[in-house]
Amino acid sequence: MATRLLRTNFIRRSYRLPAFSPVGPPTVTASTAVVPEILSFGQQAPEPPLHHPKPTQESHDGLDLSDQARLFSSVPTSDLLRSTAVLHAAAIGPMVDLGTWVMSSKLMDAAVTRGMVLGLVKGTFYDHFCAGEDADAAAERVRSVYEATGLKGMLVYGVEHADDAASCDDNMKQFIRTIEAAKSLPTSHFSSVVVKITAICPISLLKRVSDLLRWEYKSPNFKLSWKLKSFPVFSDSSPLYHTNSEPEPLTAEEERELDAAHGRIQEICRKCQESNVPLLIDAEDTILQPAIDYMAYSSAIMFNADKDRPIVYNTIQAYLRDAGERLHLAVQNAEKENVPMGFKLVRGAYMSSEARLADSLGCKSPVHDTIQDTHSCYNNCMTFLMEKASNGSGFGVVLATHNADSGRLASRKASDLGIDKQNGKIEFAQLYGMSDALSFGLKRAGFNVSKYMPFGPVATAIPYLLRRAYENRGMMATGAHDRQLMRMELKRRLIAGIA
Repeated sequence: MATRLLRTNFIRRSYRLPAFSPVGPPTVTASTAVVPEILSFGQQAPEPPLHHPKPTQESHDGLDLSDQARLFSSVPTSDLLRSTAVLHAAAIGPMVDLGTWVMSSKLMDAAVTRGMVLGLVKGTFYDHFCAGEDADAAAERVRSVYEATGLKGMLVYGVEHADDAASCDDNMKQFIRTIEAAKSLPTSHFSSVVVKITAICPISLLKRVSDLLRWEYKSPNFKLSWKLKSFPVFSDSSPLYHTNSEPEPLTAEEERELDAAHGRIQEICRKCQESNVPLLIDAEDTILQPAIDYMAYSSAIMFNADKDRPIVYNTIQAYLRDAGERLHLAVQNAEKENVPMGFKLVRGAYMSSEARLADSLGCKSPVHDTIQDTHSCYNNCMTFLMEKASNGSGFGVVLATHNADSGRLASRKASDLGIDKQNGKIEFAQLYGMSDALSFGLKRAGFNVSKYMPFGPVATAIPYLLRRAYENRGMMATGAHDRQLMRMELKRRLIAGIA
Protein backbone atom coordinates (compact mmCIF):
# COMPACT_ATOMS: atom_id res chain seq x y z
CA MET A 1 0.00 0.00 0.00
CA ALA A 2 1.11 3.55 -0.68
CA THR A 3 -0.06 5.71 2.14
CA ARG A 4 2.40 8.48 2.92
CA LEU A 5 1.86 8.45 6.63
CA LEU A 6 4.37 11.22 7.08
CA ARG A 7 7.40 9.16 6.12
CA THR A 8 10.97 10.34 6.23
CA ASN A 9 11.64 9.34 2.64
CA PHE A 10 8.84 11.67 1.60
CA ILE A 11 10.86 14.58 2.95
CA ARG A 12 13.99 13.41 1.17
CA ARG A 13 12.22 12.85 -2.13
CA SER A 14 10.19 16.07 -2.13
CA TYR A 15 12.82 18.53 -1.06
CA ARG A 16 16.20 16.92 -1.90
CA LEU A 17 17.68 18.49 1.18
CA PRO A 18 21.46 18.73 1.40
CA ALA A 19 22.95 18.12 4.79
CA PHE A 20 22.83 21.26 6.93
CA SER A 21 21.54 23.42 4.09
CA PRO A 22 21.01 27.01 5.21
CA VAL A 23 17.26 27.11 4.77
CA GLY A 24 16.47 29.11 7.87
CA PRO A 25 13.90 28.55 10.57
CA PRO A 26 10.59 26.79 10.03
CA THR A 27 7.02 28.01 9.98
CA VAL A 28 3.46 26.64 9.80
CA THR A 29 0.30 28.40 8.59
CA ALA A 30 0.43 31.70 10.31
CA SER A 31 2.41 33.81 12.66
CA THR A 32 2.36 34.09 16.36
CA ALA A 33 1.20 36.64 18.88
CA VAL A 34 2.35 40.20 18.18
CA VAL A 35 4.85 39.50 15.39
CA PRO A 36 3.23 39.41 11.89
CA GLU A 37 3.07 36.16 9.97
CA ILE A 38 5.99 35.33 7.71
CA LEU A 39 4.47 32.68 5.45
CA SER A 40 7.72 32.06 3.58
CA PHE A 41 7.97 35.62 2.37
CA GLY A 42 11.73 35.46 2.63
CA GLN A 43 11.97 37.70 5.65
CA GLN A 44 12.68 37.03 9.28
CA ALA A 45 10.69 38.34 12.19
CA PRO A 46 12.82 40.41 14.57
CA GLU A 47 12.92 39.56 18.23
CA PRO A 48 10.81 42.09 20.15
CA PRO A 49 12.52 44.17 22.82
CA LEU A 50 12.61 42.46 26.19
CA HIS A 51 10.14 44.61 28.03
CA HIS A 52 6.71 43.91 29.38
CA PRO A 53 4.13 44.41 26.60
CA LYS A 54 1.92 47.38 27.33
CA PRO A 55 -1.73 46.45 28.03
CA THR A 56 -3.09 49.21 25.83
CA GLN A 57 -5.61 47.01 24.01
CA GLU A 58 -7.51 45.33 26.81
CA SER A 59 -10.19 47.92 27.51
CA HIS A 60 -10.88 48.44 23.81
CA ASP A 61 -11.13 44.89 22.50
CA GLY A 62 -11.22 42.64 25.57
CA LEU A 63 -8.09 40.75 24.48
CA ASP A 64 -5.23 41.09 26.96
CA LEU A 65 -1.93 39.48 25.98
CA SER A 66 0.17 41.41 28.46
CA ASP A 67 -0.33 39.70 31.83
CA GLN A 68 1.73 36.51 31.65
CA ALA A 69 0.74 35.45 35.16
CA ARG A 70 -2.93 35.34 34.18
CA LEU A 71 -2.29 33.89 30.73
CA PHE A 72 -0.20 30.96 32.00
CA SER A 73 -1.91 30.49 35.36
CA SER A 74 -3.19 27.03 34.35
CA VAL A 75 0.24 25.78 33.16
CA PRO A 76 2.37 23.85 35.69
CA THR A 77 5.93 25.09 36.03
CA SER A 78 7.36 21.82 34.72
CA ASP A 79 5.30 22.12 31.53
CA LEU A 80 6.22 25.77 31.20
CA LEU A 81 9.92 24.90 31.45
CA ARG A 82 9.66 22.21 28.79
CA SER A 83 7.59 24.42 26.47
CA THR A 84 10.08 27.25 26.79
CA ALA A 85 13.01 24.97 26.03
CA VAL A 86 11.32 23.27 23.06
CA LEU A 87 10.16 26.53 21.48
CA HIS A 88 13.60 28.09 21.87
CA ALA A 89 15.20 25.03 20.25
CA ALA A 90 12.64 24.97 17.44
CA ALA A 91 13.40 28.62 16.65
CA ILE A 92 17.00 27.75 15.76
CA GLY A 93 17.15 27.16 12.01
CA PRO A 94 20.27 24.96 12.01
CA MET A 95 18.68 22.69 14.61
CA VAL A 96 15.66 22.13 12.36
CA ASP A 97 18.04 21.48 9.46
CA LEU A 98 19.95 18.96 11.53
CA GLY A 99 16.77 17.23 12.68
CA THR A 100 15.48 16.94 9.14
CA TRP A 101 18.81 15.58 7.93
CA VAL A 102 18.90 12.98 10.70
CA MET A 103 15.30 11.88 10.08
CA SER A 104 16.05 11.53 6.36
CA SER A 105 19.43 9.83 6.73
CA LYS A 106 20.59 6.23 6.91
CA LEU A 107 20.89 6.64 10.67
CA MET A 108 17.16 5.86 10.77
CA ASP A 109 17.78 2.51 9.07
CA ALA A 110 19.78 1.15 12.02
CA ALA A 111 17.65 -0.07 14.93
CA VAL A 112 19.96 1.30 17.63
CA THR A 113 20.32 4.85 16.30
CA ARG A 114 16.67 4.92 15.20
CA GLY A 115 15.54 4.01 18.71
CA MET A 116 17.81 6.63 20.25
CA VAL A 117 16.61 9.38 17.92
CA LEU A 118 12.92 8.55 18.31
CA GLY A 119 13.29 8.28 22.08
CA LEU A 120 14.88 11.72 22.25
CA VAL A 121 12.30 13.24 19.95
CA LYS A 122 9.34 11.70 21.75
CA GLY A 123 10.20 13.23 25.10
CA THR A 124 10.70 16.69 23.63
CA PHE A 125 9.25 17.87 20.31
CA TYR A 126 6.73 15.07 19.85
CA ASP A 127 5.13 15.46 23.28
CA HIS A 128 5.01 19.21 22.80
CA PHE A 129 3.45 19.33 19.32
CA CYS A 130 1.54 16.01 19.05
CA ALA A 131 -1.39 14.64 20.99
CA GLY A 132 -0.53 10.93 21.11
CA GLU A 133 0.18 7.83 19.06
CA ASP A 134 -3.44 6.81 18.36
CA ALA A 135 -6.97 8.20 18.52
CA ASP A 136 -7.62 7.02 22.07
CA ALA A 137 -4.43 8.62 23.39
CA ALA A 138 -5.22 11.82 21.51
CA ALA A 139 -8.74 11.91 22.98
CA GLU A 140 -7.27 11.60 26.47
CA ARG A 141 -4.88 14.47 25.70
CA VAL A 142 -7.85 16.55 24.54
CA ARG A 143 -9.60 15.75 27.81
CA SER A 144 -6.60 16.70 29.96
CA VAL A 145 -5.94 19.93 28.04
CA TYR A 146 -9.56 21.02 28.38
CA GLU A 147 -9.74 20.20 32.06
CA ALA A 148 -6.52 22.12 32.73
CA THR A 149 -7.02 25.12 30.47
CA GLY A 150 -10.54 25.20 29.02
CA LEU A 151 -9.10 24.94 25.49
CA LYS A 152 -10.89 22.52 23.18
CA GLY A 153 -9.27 20.06 20.79
CA MET A 154 -9.40 19.43 17.05
CA LEU A 155 -8.43 15.82 16.42
CA VAL A 156 -6.18 15.43 13.38
CA TYR A 157 -5.12 11.98 12.20
CA GLY A 158 -1.60 12.65 10.92
CA VAL A 159 -1.74 11.20 7.43
CA GLU A 160 -0.78 13.20 4.36
CA HIS A 161 -1.26 11.40 1.06
CA ALA A 162 -2.37 8.05 -0.32
CA ASP A 163 -1.61 6.71 -3.78
CA ASP A 164 -3.88 3.67 -4.09
CA ALA A 165 -7.37 2.49 -3.18
CA ALA A 166 -6.29 0.14 -0.39
CA SER A 167 -4.43 2.94 1.41
CA CYS A 168 -7.39 5.28 0.95
CA ASP A 169 -9.72 2.67 2.47
CA ASP A 170 -7.40 2.18 5.44
CA ASN A 171 -7.17 5.92 6.00
CA MET A 172 -10.95 6.25 5.88
CA LYS A 173 -11.20 3.69 8.68
CA GLN A 174 -8.72 5.70 10.73
CA PHE A 175 -10.76 8.87 10.22
CA ILE A 176 -13.88 6.99 11.32
CA ARG A 177 -12.00 5.85 14.42
CA THR A 178 -11.02 9.47 15.07
CA ILE A 179 -14.69 10.51 14.93
CA GLU A 180 -15.56 7.74 17.39
CA ALA A 181 -12.82 8.95 19.74
CA ALA A 182 -14.15 12.49 19.54
CA LYS A 183 -17.68 11.27 20.21
CA SER A 184 -16.47 9.56 23.40
CA LEU A 185 -15.56 12.97 24.83
CA PRO A 186 -17.97 15.47 26.39
CA THR A 187 -19.08 17.89 23.68
CA SER A 188 -17.56 20.75 25.66
CA HIS A 189 -14.08 19.26 25.25
CA PHE A 190 -13.67 19.11 21.46
CA SER A 191 -14.67 21.21 18.49
CA SER A 192 -14.15 19.06 15.39
CA VAL A 193 -12.16 16.47 13.51
CA VAL A 194 -10.00 17.28 10.50
CA VAL A 195 -9.64 15.29 7.28
CA LYS A 196 -7.34 15.58 4.29
CA ILE A 197 -8.97 14.65 0.98
CA THR A 198 -5.49 13.67 -0.24
CA ALA A 199 -5.58 10.80 2.28
CA ILE A 200 -8.78 9.27 0.87
CA CYS A 201 -8.42 10.04 -2.84
CA PRO A 202 -5.22 9.36 -4.81
CA ILE A 203 -3.29 12.53 -5.64
CA SER A 204 -3.04 11.58 -9.30
CA LEU A 205 -6.83 11.48 -9.53
CA LEU A 206 -7.21 14.81 -7.70
CA LYS A 207 -4.88 16.37 -10.26
CA ARG A 208 -6.91 14.92 -13.12
CA VAL A 209 -10.21 16.14 -11.66
CA SER A 210 -8.72 19.60 -11.01
CA ASP A 211 -7.53 19.82 -14.62
CA LEU A 212 -10.98 18.89 -15.91
CA LEU A 213 -12.70 21.38 -13.61
CA ARG A 214 -10.38 24.15 -14.82
CA TRP A 215 -11.08 23.31 -18.44
CA GLU A 216 -14.81 23.31 -17.77
CA TYR A 217 -14.45 26.82 -16.30
CA LYS A 218 -12.45 27.96 -19.33
CA SER A 219 -14.81 26.34 -21.84
CA PRO A 220 -18.47 26.45 -20.71
CA ASN A 221 -19.49 24.01 -23.46
CA PHE A 222 -17.16 21.40 -21.97
CA LYS A 223 -19.34 19.08 -19.89
CA LEU A 224 -18.41 16.67 -17.09
CA SER A 225 -20.96 13.89 -16.91
CA TRP A 226 -19.69 12.61 -13.55
CA LYS A 227 -19.87 15.95 -11.76
CA LEU A 228 -22.03 16.21 -8.64
CA LYS A 229 -23.84 19.35 -7.57
CA SER A 230 -21.39 21.73 -5.93
CA PHE A 231 -20.62 25.42 -5.43
CA PRO A 232 -18.22 27.46 -7.64
CA VAL A 233 -14.56 26.63 -7.11
CA PHE A 234 -13.13 29.36 -9.37
CA SER A 235 -13.46 33.11 -9.77
CA ASP A 236 -12.28 35.45 -12.52
CA SER A 237 -8.94 35.87 -10.73
CA SER A 238 -8.29 32.17 -10.06
CA PRO A 239 -5.05 30.65 -11.39
CA LEU A 240 -5.77 28.43 -14.40
CA TYR A 241 -2.24 28.09 -15.79
CA HIS A 242 -1.98 24.51 -14.52
CA THR A 243 -4.18 23.37 -17.44
CA ASN A 244 -3.15 24.75 -20.85
CA SER A 245 -4.80 22.21 -23.13
CA GLU A 246 -7.98 20.17 -23.07
CA PRO A 247 -7.49 17.18 -20.75
CA GLU A 248 -8.47 13.68 -21.71
CA PRO A 249 -11.80 12.57 -20.16
CA LEU A 250 -11.67 10.36 -17.12
CA THR A 251 -11.31 6.72 -18.04
CA ALA A 252 -13.87 4.21 -16.82
CA GLU A 253 -11.39 3.12 -14.14
CA GLU A 254 -10.80 6.72 -13.04
CA GLU A 255 -14.54 7.31 -12.79
CA ARG A 256 -14.82 4.24 -10.56
CA GLU A 257 -11.97 5.57 -8.42
CA LEU A 258 -13.71 8.95 -8.16
CA ASP A 259 -16.97 7.27 -7.15
CA ALA A 260 -15.05 5.38 -4.47
CA ALA A 261 -13.46 8.62 -3.21
CA HIS A 262 -16.89 10.25 -3.01
CA GLY A 263 -18.07 7.19 -1.11
CA ARG A 264 -15.26 7.57 1.42
CA ILE A 265 -15.84 11.25 2.14
CA GLN A 266 -19.58 10.65 2.30
CA GLU A 267 -19.10 7.83 4.80
CA ILE A 268 -16.95 10.13 6.93
CA CYS A 269 -19.53 12.92 6.67
CA ARG A 270 -22.34 10.52 7.53
CA LYS A 271 -20.50 9.38 10.63
CA CYS A 272 -19.91 12.99 11.64
CA GLN A 273 -23.55 13.83 11.06
CA GLU A 274 -24.72 10.88 13.17
CA SER A 275 -22.22 11.76 15.92
CA ASN A 276 -22.82 15.53 15.74
CA VAL A 277 -19.09 16.06 15.18
CA PRO A 278 -18.14 18.93 12.83
CA LEU A 279 -15.72 17.99 10.02
CA LEU A 280 -13.05 20.40 8.79
CA ILE A 281 -11.60 19.65 5.35
CA ASP A 282 -8.01 20.84 5.02
CA ALA A 283 -6.68 22.75 2.02
CA GLU A 284 -3.78 21.91 -0.30
CA ASP A 285 -1.89 23.77 -3.02
CA THR A 286 -3.65 25.12 -6.10
CA ILE A 287 -2.75 22.22 -8.36
CA LEU A 288 -5.11 20.05 -6.24
CA GLN A 289 -7.43 22.55 -4.57
CA PRO A 290 -10.19 22.72 -7.22
CA ALA A 291 -10.96 19.01 -6.78
CA ILE A 292 -10.83 19.37 -2.98
CA ASP A 293 -13.20 22.36 -3.01
CA TYR A 294 -15.52 20.47 -5.35
CA MET A 295 -15.68 17.46 -3.04
CA ALA A 296 -16.02 19.63 0.07
CA TYR A 297 -18.92 21.64 -1.31
CA SER A 298 -20.72 18.64 -2.80
CA SER A 299 -20.45 16.96 0.62
CA ALA A 300 -21.75 20.08 2.36
CA ILE A 301 -24.79 20.14 0.09
CA MET A 302 -25.54 16.53 1.05
CA PHE A 303 -24.84 16.65 4.79
CA ASN A 304 -25.30 20.20 6.09
CA ALA A 305 -28.97 19.64 6.86
CA ASP A 306 -29.06 21.32 10.28
CA LYS A 307 -30.02 24.93 9.55
CA ASP A 308 -28.38 26.18 12.75
CA ARG A 309 -24.99 24.47 12.59
CA PRO A 310 -23.08 23.04 9.63
CA ILE A 311 -21.29 19.69 9.80
CA VAL A 312 -18.91 20.16 6.84
CA TYR A 313 -16.43 23.06 6.81
CA ASN A 314 -14.22 23.95 3.85
CA THR A 315 -10.92 25.83 4.18
CA ILE A 316 -10.19 29.23 2.60
CA GLN A 317 -6.52 30.22 2.22
CA ALA A 318 -6.29 34.01 2.45
CA TYR A 319 -2.79 34.23 0.98
CA LEU A 320 -4.27 33.41 -2.44
CA ARG A 321 -5.27 36.37 -4.60
CA ASP A 322 -8.64 34.85 -5.47
CA ALA A 323 -9.56 33.84 -1.91
CA GLY A 324 -12.01 36.68 -1.25
CA GLU A 325 -13.82 36.29 -4.56
CA ARG A 326 -14.16 32.52 -4.21
CA LEU A 327 -15.40 32.87 -0.64
CA HIS A 328 -18.09 35.35 -1.70
CA LEU A 329 -19.20 33.10 -4.56
CA ALA A 330 -19.45 30.07 -2.27
CA VAL A 331 -21.44 32.03 0.32
CA GLN A 332 -23.78 33.45 -2.34
CA ASN A 333 -24.49 29.99 -3.70
CA ALA A 334 -24.93 28.47 -0.24
CA GLU A 335 -27.47 31.17 0.61
CA LYS A 336 -29.23 30.69 -2.71
CA GLU A 337 -29.49 26.93 -2.13
CA ASN A 338 -30.35 27.42 1.57
CA VAL A 339 -27.38 25.26 2.58
CA PRO A 340 -25.67 26.05 5.91
CA MET A 341 -21.93 26.27 5.36
CA GLY A 342 -18.87 26.22 7.57
CA PHE A 343 -15.54 27.82 6.72
CA LYS A 344 -12.12 27.53 8.30
CA LEU A 345 -10.09 30.61 7.46
CA VAL A 346 -6.30 30.32 7.34
CA ARG A 347 -3.56 32.39 5.77
CA GLY A 348 -1.85 29.53 3.90
CA ALA A 349 0.94 27.00 3.99
CA TYR A 350 2.32 26.32 0.49
CA MET A 351 3.85 29.60 -0.60
CA SER A 352 7.24 28.26 -1.68
CA SER A 353 5.82 25.41 -3.77
CA GLU A 354 3.22 27.73 -5.35
CA ALA A 355 5.91 30.22 -6.36
CA ARG A 356 8.16 27.50 -7.79
CA LEU A 357 5.39 25.98 -9.90
CA ALA A 358 4.15 29.32 -11.22
CA ASP A 359 7.69 30.40 -12.06
CA SER A 360 8.39 27.14 -13.90
CA LEU A 361 5.37 27.84 -16.11
CA GLY A 362 6.28 31.48 -16.66
CA CYS A 363 3.30 32.70 -14.64
CA LYS A 364 2.78 34.97 -11.68
CA SER A 365 2.42 33.33 -8.29
CA PRO A 366 -1.20 32.95 -7.13
CA VAL A 367 -0.10 34.26 -3.72
CA HIS A 368 -0.40 37.91 -2.75
CA ASP A 369 2.67 40.06 -3.44
CA THR A 370 3.11 41.24 0.15
CA ILE A 371 2.47 39.97 3.63
CA GLN A 372 0.29 43.02 4.27
CA ASP A 373 -1.94 42.08 1.31
CA THR A 374 -2.35 38.65 2.89
CA HIS A 375 -3.20 40.19 6.26
CA SER A 376 -5.74 42.48 4.61
CA CYS A 377 -7.35 39.62 2.72
CA TYR A 378 -7.54 37.50 5.88
CA ASN A 379 -9.07 40.30 7.92
CA ASN A 380 -11.58 41.19 5.18
CA CYS A 381 -12.67 37.56 4.82
CA MET A 382 -12.85 37.25 8.60
CA THR A 383 -15.05 40.33 8.92
CA PHE A 384 -17.33 39.12 6.11
CA LEU A 385 -17.77 35.68 7.69
CA MET A 386 -18.38 37.09 11.16
CA GLU A 387 -21.10 39.35 9.78
CA LYS A 388 -22.73 36.36 8.06
CA ALA A 389 -22.54 34.25 11.22
CA SER A 390 -24.02 37.04 13.34
CA ASN A 391 -27.20 37.57 11.35
CA GLY A 392 -28.89 34.31 12.33
CA SER A 393 -27.86 32.39 9.20
CA GLY A 394 -26.47 28.87 9.38
CA PHE A 395 -22.84 29.79 8.87
CA GLY A 396 -20.05 28.52 11.09
CA VAL A 397 -16.59 30.10 11.23
CA VAL A 398 -13.26 28.79 12.49
CA LEU A 399 -10.65 31.56 12.58
CA ALA A 400 -7.33 29.72 12.46
CA THR A 401 -4.69 32.34 13.17
CA HIS A 402 -1.55 32.92 15.20
CA ASN A 403 -1.74 36.66 14.58
CA ALA A 404 -2.70 38.84 17.54
CA ASP A 405 -3.79 41.75 15.35
CA SER A 406 -6.39 39.52 13.70
CA GLY A 407 -7.44 38.27 17.14
CA ARG A 408 -7.93 41.84 18.36
CA LEU A 409 -9.85 42.82 15.23
CA ALA A 410 -12.12 39.79 15.61
CA SER A 411 -12.69 40.53 19.28
CA ARG A 412 -13.71 44.11 18.49
CA LYS A 413 -15.91 42.95 15.62
CA ALA A 414 -17.64 40.41 17.85
CA SER A 415 -18.45 43.17 20.34
CA ASP A 416 -19.68 45.51 17.60
CA LEU A 417 -21.96 42.80 16.16
CA GLY A 418 -23.19 41.62 19.55
CA ILE A 419 -22.06 38.07 18.77
CA ASP A 420 -22.70 35.36 21.34
CA LYS A 421 -19.16 34.09 21.85
CA GLN A 422 -20.31 30.76 23.24
CA ASN A 423 -22.90 29.67 20.67
CA GLY A 424 -20.34 27.73 18.62
CA LYS A 425 -20.77 29.70 15.40
CA ILE A 426 -17.43 31.46 15.77
CA GLU A 427 -14.29 29.99 17.27
CA PHE A 428 -10.55 30.44 17.12
CA ALA A 429 -7.88 27.81 16.55
CA GLN A 430 -4.12 27.59 16.94
CA LEU A 431 -1.65 24.76 16.52
CA TYR A 432 -1.08 22.59 19.58
CA GLY A 433 2.16 23.70 21.21
CA MET A 434 2.13 27.12 19.53
CA SER A 435 0.74 30.57 20.35
CA ASP A 436 -0.50 29.57 23.79
CA ALA A 437 -0.56 33.19 24.95
CA LEU A 438 -2.99 34.08 22.16
CA SER A 439 -5.08 30.97 22.86
CA PHE A 440 -5.31 31.75 26.58
CA GLY A 441 -6.00 35.43 25.91
CA LEU A 442 -8.86 34.67 23.52
CA LYS A 443 -10.25 32.14 25.97
CA ARG A 444 -10.17 34.69 28.80
CA ALA A 445 -11.96 37.13 26.47
CA GLY A 446 -14.83 34.65 26.31
CA PHE A 447 -14.30 32.93 22.97
CA ASN A 448 -14.32 29.24 22.15
CA VAL A 449 -10.70 28.36 21.37
CA SER A 450 -9.36 25.06 20.04
CA LYS A 451 -5.95 23.53 19.53
CA TYR A 452 -5.20 21.72 16.26
CA MET A 453 -3.91 18.42 17.69
CA PRO A 454 -2.24 15.95 15.28
CA PHE A 455 -1.64 12.40 16.41
CA GLY A 456 0.09 9.30 15.11
CA PRO A 457 3.13 7.09 15.79
CA VAL A 458 6.32 8.95 16.65
CA ALA A 459 8.16 7.72 13.57
CA THR A 460 5.49 9.16 11.29
CA ALA A 461 4.36 12.29 13.14
CA ILE A 462 7.81 13.86 13.40
CA PRO A 463 8.47 13.85 9.64
CA TYR A 464 5.05 15.52 9.32
CA LEU A 465 6.18 18.34 11.61
CA LEU A 466 9.47 18.68 9.77
CA ARG A 467 7.68 18.79 6.43
CA ARG A 468 5.47 21.56 7.75
CA ALA A 469 8.58 23.36 8.94
CA TYR A 470 10.10 23.37 5.44
CA GLU A 471 6.86 24.35 3.75
CA ASN A 472 6.42 27.35 6.00
CA ARG A 473 9.63 29.15 6.80
CA GLY A 474 9.61 31.40 9.81
CA MET A 475 6.81 30.33 12.15
CA MET A 476 8.98 29.36 15.10
CA ALA A 477 10.98 32.55 14.70
CA THR A 478 7.75 34.52 14.96
CA GLY A 479 6.94 32.87 18.30
CA ALA A 480 9.23 35.33 20.06
CA HIS A 481 6.40 36.97 21.99
CA ASP A 482 5.25 33.65 23.44
CA ARG A 483 8.79 32.77 24.47
CA GLN A 484 9.27 36.19 26.02
CA LEU A 485 6.10 35.84 28.11
CA MET A 486 7.10 32.33 29.18
CA ARG A 487 10.51 33.53 30.33
CA MET A 488 8.90 36.36 32.25
CA GLU A 489 6.47 34.00 33.95
CA LEU A 490 9.23 31.55 34.88
CA LYS A 491 11.24 34.42 36.33
CA ARG A 492 8.22 35.64 38.28
CA ARG A 493 7.60 32.19 39.72
CA LEU A 494 11.28 31.77 40.59
CA ILE A 495 11.36 35.08 42.44
CA ALA A 496 8.08 34.30 44.19
CA GLY A 497 9.47 30.91 45.24
CA ILE A 498 12.65 32.42 46.61
CA ALA A 499 10.75 35.16 48.42
